[in-house]
Amino acid sequence: MSLHELRRRLPALILVLIAVLALAACGSSSGDDGLCAPPGLSSATAAPENLNTSEQAVDQFTTPDVVPLDQIDVAALRLAEPGTLTVGTLSDAPPSICLNGSGTYTGFDNELLKAVGEKLGLEVKFVGTEFAGLLSQVANRRFDVGSSSITTTEERRQTVGFTNGYDFGYFSLVGSQDGQIRGFSDLGPSHRIGVVQGTVQDDFVTNTLDLDPVKFPDYATAYANLKSGQIDVWVAPSQQAEGAINEGDGMAILEDTFSVNNFVGWATPLGDQALIDALNSGLDAVIADGTWAELYTDWVPRELPEGWKPGSKAAPQPELPDFRAIAAENATDPQSPAVASKGTLAQLKDTFFNWDLYKKAFPELIKTGLPNTIILALASGVIGTIAGMLLAVAGISRSRWLRWPARIYTDVFRGLPAVVVILIIGLGVGPLVQNLTGGNPYWLGALALALLAAAYIGEIFRSGIQSVEAGQMEAARALGLSYRRSMALVVIPQGVRRVLPALMNQFIVLIKDSSLIYFLGLLATQRELFAVGRDLNAQTGNLSPLVAAGLVYLALTVPLTHLVNHIDKRLRTGKA
Repeated sequence: MSLHELRRRLPALILVLIAVLALAACGSSSGDDGLCAPPGLSSATAAPENLNTSEQAVDQFTTPDVVPLDQIDVAALRLAEPGTLTVGTLSDAPPSICLNGSGTYTGFDNELLKAVGEKLGLEVKFVGTEFAGLLSQVANRRFDVGSSSITTTEERRQTVGFTNGYDFGYFSLVGSQDGQIRGFSDLGPSHRIGVVQGTVQDDFVTNTLDLDPVKFPDYATAYANLKSGQIDVWVAPSQQAEGAINEGDGMAILEDTFSVNNFVGWATPLGDQALIDALNSGLDAVIADGTWAELYTDWVPRELPEGWKPGSKAAPQPELPDFRAIAAENATDPQSPAVASKGTLAQLKDTFFNWDLYKKAFPELIKTGLPNTIILALASGVIGTIAGMLLAVAGISRSRWLRWPARIYTDVFRGLPAVVVILIIGLGVGPLVQNLTGGNPYWLGALALALLAAAYIGEIFRSGIQSVEAGQMEAARALGLSYRRSMALVVIPQGVRRVLPALMNQFIVLIKDSSLIYFLGLLATQRELFAVGRDLNAQTGNLSPLVAAGLVYLALTVPLTHLVNHIDKRLRTGKA
């Protein structure tokens, strides 16, 4: 097959590949929750033996008692939606918070919050977002509550309020089991230390260890970089560290330390004491009736630190199994051979090209991710094209009252990063139009993409229009057409035809930029391709679902590129 023929058939080959993979996936089970499933007592662990307690903090904030549950006036709570607790959460930190194979937000933190909501008579609605923006979204009342194993630091208490603690945390230092680093004291400026941006681990490495960490957007990406050798160690919450390490990875938890910044609680808008009182009362109630202990045993069965218990100081001590004894019974036989570490090529193949995970990913990518990506790209593309044409015409207008605003708009929106514009529109404009949007930022995200696209498309149109020979305008005017009719009937059509490939390139950028809408917080049914791939990545601890999402992006963009090139070629040769 010649190179020309291969290029001509490439779009069809990609589509056939996607179709074959999707059909192969139809028989696969979508109910496998992977890491986002309660591991049960078989995963029970004792308190870490390699524990550094030199930085253990003193609890200053746990309340002596709580308001009795029957005295909580739920109707008086300032909720975004009456009767419903709108919760911002994450999908990538099992077993604490995650999205399961059925598209439901779950994990210990969220299941416990559901039980608290039931005690209060409130429906609980979970919305996915990024940790970097979660606390600001809670502070701005985009969410009533933030649920993400949030450690209650002094700095964070300046932005949001917190409930009593429902969990505690260790920091784990994860690295090669055969490496030279054996503990936190071995770390120095020459080491590449991975953390998730905005977490207390980030703060710990930066301010307590006085080192400069390498920051990642999520736990799965951080661990993938550790396995590939891009970082030397990873500082992570102990639960996420234990859940991420698989046999054959060659990684181990080298040392643990207590969280230096108090307990784990739910975040609330700053100063909303009524909501904090309600959640604290519900938490004590689920501790008293044994629900906390049941969920804790199912999801995160590990020995409690000495002197710590959940809820208020008046809450009863939960009755838990002897996790230390169970962990000892389930311990691996020291005489059994150790699992050999995988080679580099085997590690890469397993990380990026796992066929079983491709089969699991494609149904969800096509059912949920693909429609949302197309909707966002089309909506923003249509609005952006119309606005861009208006900007182009204004930009070449003979009136400075049209030229200058168009120039300023173009400079501002081309100069700002896309994610900044999306956050400004979604979180800044969102509260002002909440009655219209119902607090759902989906269409605000599409609008933000359209505003960005308009600035680029306007410049594309302007360059195309100005590339038309001046004689075309002169000929049209000589035939008696007005300036406006000459532009509309002669100049603009020729200019648009000349920039079709550039316009399609901008539409492809919109398809990919739709992944940034996730920063605003979306329901599971509103996730686009990248968000679906990332959530499956978090469930499995493998990057193959993200590669699968990339293949679907290719199936969208490559045929579009070749179609426009074909149309452009026919127009240039004068064919119909």
